[in-house]
Order: sequence, then C-alpha cells, then structure tokens
Amino acid sequence: MTRESNPTVLLADDQADVREALRLLLKSEGIASVGVGGPAAALDAVRQRDFSCALIDLNYTRDTTSGEEGLALLDQLRQHAAELPVVVMTAWGNVPLVVDALRRGAGDFIEKPWDNTRLLSIVRTQIALGEGARRQRRLEAENALLRGGSDELIAESPAMRRVMELVARVAPSDANVLVLGENGTGKGVIAQQLHAQSRRAAKALVKVNMGGIAENVFESEMFGHVRGAYTDAKSERIGRFELADGGTLFLDEVGNVPPPQQPKLLRVLEDGEFERLGSSRTQNTDVRLVSATNADLAVEVEAGRFRKDLLYRLNTLEIRLPPLRERSADVLPLARSFLERSAARYGRHGLRLAPSAERALLAWRWPGNVRELGHLMERAALLAEHDLVSDSALAFGPGSTGAESAQDIDGMTIDQAEAHLVRRAMERHNGNLQHAADALGITRQTLYRRMEKHGLRDPSSGDAD
Repeated sequence: MTRESNPTVLLADDQADVREALRLLLKSEGIASVGVGGPAAALDAVRQRDFSCALIDLNYTRDTTSGEEGLALLDQLRQHAAELPVVVMTAWGNVPLVVDALRRGAGDFIEKPWDNTRLLSIVRTQIALGEGARRQRRLEAENALLRGGSDELIAESPAMRRVMELVARVAPSDANVLVLGENGTGKGVIAQQLHAQSRRAAKALVKVNMGGIAENVFESEMFGHVRGAYTDAKSERIGRFELADGGTLFLDEVGNVPPPQQPKLLRVLEDGEFERLGSSRTQNTDVRLVSATNADLAVEVEAGRFRKDLLYRLNTLEIRLPPLRERSADVLPLARSFLERSAARYGRHGLRLAPSAERALLAWRWPGNVRELGHLMERAALLAEHDLVSDSALAFGPGSTGAESAQDIDGMTIDQAEAHLVRRAMERHNGNLQHAADALGITRQTLYRRMEKHGLRDPSSGDAD
C-alpha cells in the first residue's frame, strides 16, 4: 500500500447523503475522501490503501441505537491499521457509548448533526497526530537500521587480534579509513566497530553499497534532490551524505564508483560541501568516512579507472582483513555462533557440531571466507537429520578436501537447490506445510507457489496436514 502526499479520509456511513455532505465539506478544505456504506466495505478499503484518518458512524442499518456495529468496526480497524486515527460519529449523544469508543482507541468523537468548524478542526488534528506518530515510528526504525546491525565479532586468532588492536587505536579519530580484504571477510563488521568505538557512535552509521547504485541516480542517492529536479522527482529526497551528518558514512565496494562520478565524491570529501540535485544552495556535511573494497585500487589508478587524489582521500588509514584460511582459530567459534543463530531461526534448537564436522570445517580452505561459513551453517541447520551435525550434513563446494556433502547444494542450480530445500523441509515436518514454511522463513502462500513451480505434491490433497 502507498500513502499519497495529500491527506485522504475514509468515510464510513450507511447514509449516502451524509457521506456526500462530508465529502463536500472536506473537499472545500483540500482534503480528499473515500466513502463506504458499511463496516465490511470500510475494512476492504483499509486493506487496499492507506488513509490519513477515518470517520466512522457507530450505528448502521442492522441496529440504529446500540453502536455495537461501529464499536466492532473500530476494533477491527485498530487491528488491521493500528496507525490509522479514527473519529467516531453518533447521532445519539450517548456518553457511555462515546467513552467506550475512546477507551477502544478512537481519537475523538463527533455528534450528528455536526458543527462544520469543530468537525474540520478534529479531522485536521487527527491527521496531524497520525502523521506525527508515523514519523516517529519511521525515525525509530531508521535509527535502528542506520546504526548498523549487531553482527557478532569473533577475533580469537592472532591475525584478528592485531586487526582489532588497530581498530581500537584508529576508531576514536575522525580519520578516513579504507578497509581492504577479500569478499566475505567481514569488512562491514569492521566498519560497525569503527563507528561503535568512535565519538560519533550516538549518531547514524549510514551504509551504501556503491556497486548497487546506477550511474544515472548516483547524485540523487548520495547528495539528494529537490522536487522537480527531474521527471520523476515528485518530492524532495535526502541524500546519504546529509543523512550521515555528524555520524559515519560507510561506502562499501567503493572501487565501483563510476569515473564520471568520482570528482563529485572527491569534492564533498575535500571541503564537506555539496548541492542537492536541482538546487543551487550549497550545504555542509560533517561525516567520518569508512570505505571498503576487495579491489587493488592502486592497480585501478594505474589503469585510469580510479582517481589517485580520491584514493588519497579514502585511505588516510588502511585496515587489511585476513582471509578466513589465515585465521583458523576463529573457524570453530564462528561456526558454532552461526549454527546457533540459524538453529534459532529455523526452530532447530539444540543443534551442535560433531567432531567429524569440526575436522571437516578446519580442513576446508574457505574461498568465500566468513560469508561462506555463515551460509554453510545455515544449510546445515536445514539439512541436518539429527541434533548432532555430522560432516555428512555439511554442503561444501566442489573440490572439497574435507568430508563431501551427501547433497552438494553448491553443485546445483538455484532452481535445483530451492526444490531440494523445499522437499527436505516438507519431509522433516511430515508434510505439515505451515511448519515447513516457517522453517524455510517464507509464508505458506509462497511455499505453495514454490511447490507448484517445482511440481511437488501437496500432502493435504490426500491426507490432512
């Protein structure tokens, strides 16, 4: 569902002339409305779109005095659209009924016949209160997201202890840091640590995957835009530099910044100034920059694909992350942590690694590093037949020098692996589709689509699940 920029009010009343009078009154104040004749239609409307406020009658054609239908509708609206401000309308001036409605979550009440000025005042107030509550919830969610996740950092190996000692020395400064390392080594986790241990920890950590930003939207994403800056710019947008003001900006895969955009990035790094796309007003930003790449930027500079002066700005300090094959002391602690996390996610509590699995994990070379280990433990949590995870439950990649998996998912296509995981989940839960869907982390409807896609039989078509 989408929310239009202009407020729209839901009108629920069984009398068409009442709905029309309300529509015209609200329209005169620039407020749009959608009218429905009863509780069922009102619920259908809130399922299909968002509203800024709802005006609902407490009495409908079935019972014109008790208010039971209206109170039931109010309860259902609170359940299906908890953020929606609801104003109740009644022609009976029943004080106990109004009190009951307010106790159930109504924002205010209006008596029929209404006073236009009071009605409009109440509607405007409820719209403003609803928008304020939504903004607050959005800010809370954004803060939780922007401050970064809670990825566990395990650093028992000598190589990682040296890295963490360097992080502890570097973090309190405002120096730009370039984190280098192979794919999957945990560069994002180091960025989180640098932010968490800095003086900016109370502010936002804004993460940007530079490899995922198309060149034609680079300026809008990084610096923002004003309304009308281009054809589809229907509202203003805050860019990542502005969003990270006072905090830390993490540029992942920074080697992928297109050459035409590098001078624009260099400028804001040099003087902290930028303009939103479509605006001539210069804005200032104060960010601590952490960048990451698996590329050799010196080679990229020599090839003319990366500016030397930009590289100098990025790597005031460098932190090199060792690959997992060089930190063997961390393999088993990481594996246990990942397995515990995945077991909790899929309802497989009590999973633990058998000695054979630990030996196989230590023998593997980990071309995909920590990310590969995390995925391996997730598959083990799904595929393990017993609580003790043996080497046969580990789906290593082709060419494994350790134990080979009985079902080598890495050798499958995506469709084959998906069909395999769906089939295994259904078998493990004895055909109970809801339990299988929960174990796979998808909805039951999505599971049905996957079964149809791969030609898997619905057990409920024969025996009830």
